[in-house]
Amino acid sequence: MRNKPHLTLDDAHRMAKAARLEAAQRKLEGTIAIVDTSGALMYLERPDRQSPNSVEVATMKARTAAFRERPSSSLEARVKEQPGWLMFPNGLAMSGGIPLFHEGECVGAIAVSGIAYDDEPVAQAGAAALEERES
Repeated sequence: MRNKPHLTLDDAHRMAKAARLEAAQRKLEGTIAIVDTSGALMYLERPDRQSPNSVEVATMKARTAAFRERPSSSLEARVKEQPGWLMFPNGLAMSGGIPLFHEGECVGAIAVSGIAYDDEPVAQAGAAALEERES
């Protein structure tokens, strides 16, 4: 039997705060979703002026990153080469989802939606907050 690390709500709050601050530096507000390794939603934040649709988009980007253990943008790139990858189960081929690792094991993902080309770097800032705590 082995033990598997898990994200905590404290981890999610710290990552969301870092992502929110990165977005604010860019004068933006995005929807932030954080899922555990099973894809279950742990944290969601939708700013007042964000579309309700951004909730599902951010959640699916996070699930894509967690299930594939790589950024959701990698699925986006793969779809350009092989469109059949659009059928990847529970996958959304859009950038903005970043997997989260602890001791080499995927523990979930963070994603941002609603701020276009800034989705992925803002999500990456959130992921970095988890990595900083582990250092």
